[in-house]
Amino acid sequence: MSEIVKFVQHGASHITPALAEKVLRCIPSWKVEFARINEPQFPHLVGQLEFLADAVEDTLEGAYKDLPYIALAQAVFALIYAHQQTGIIPNYIPELGRADDSSIVRAVLILNETAFARYAAWRGLNWKKISTAP
Repeated sequence: MSEIVKFVQHGASHITPALAEKVLRCIPSWKVEFARINEPQFPHLVGQLEFLADAVEDTLEGAYKDLPYIALAQAVFALIYAHQQTGIIPNYIPELGRADDSSIVRAVLILNETAFARYAAWRGLNWKKISTAP
């Protein structure tokens, strides 16, 4: 098991319903923040973050009821991690600052591929376009 997967699983184990609700209230401003990410090395990151934010929103607001709790907790963890300016690699480091964010988001998408593919279908999205690429 990769270190990133262990890190995601550990981080997700600390996500509580109360923390998820706090994140839900932050999602609108975080979506604006994520949309401003300009990292050509990680061309899929913004779309992946928006997808995870939508999945968290739809699940916590009760519109979508089929996302497993582990996928929800891991998605919440990934959003919190991407929002933080300091992580394994601080975001201010040119060309590398979002590498850890991208790895964490991709790990969440890959670990929960079946669940997120079903969510994408429910939303009428093409799962293959969301991508698990960097």
